[in-house]
Amino acid sequence: MAAAFLTHLTQGRLQVRSAGSAPADTVNPAVVAAMNEVGIDISAEIPKVLTAQAVQSSDVVITMGCGDTCPIFPGKRYLDWQLDDPAGQGIDAVRPIREEIESRVRALIAELIAPETTVTGPE
Repeated sequence: MAAAFLTHLTQGRLQVRSAGSAPADTVNPAVVAAMNEVGIDISAEIPKVLTAQAVQSSDVVITMGCGDTCPIFPGKRYLDWQLDDPAGQGIDAVRPIREEIESRVRALIAELIAPETTVTGPE
């Protein structure tokens, strides 16, 4: 959701990568439905594994509780967003998570000063 909001709200001005330390096989259908409610279609997205190369080539790395499994490199800006996990949740539980993610993404966009900044974050 964070990557989808970043891409949508910046109209592609940021290069966004989305990956997880232990991604599911498919995107939660409730997440797809919740994002469709706000006009963002993520139905074609496929969960990807977070790689050291993706982190190394990014300026900002957003994690959501991956702890020691996320690669750490000096000089990168890391943000760890503690949020409820939408995995296995229905749409009623996903909506507030979506709203919180959108709020944090909007705040991050306001902070970023370089439009070419690359952000890596969870799906």
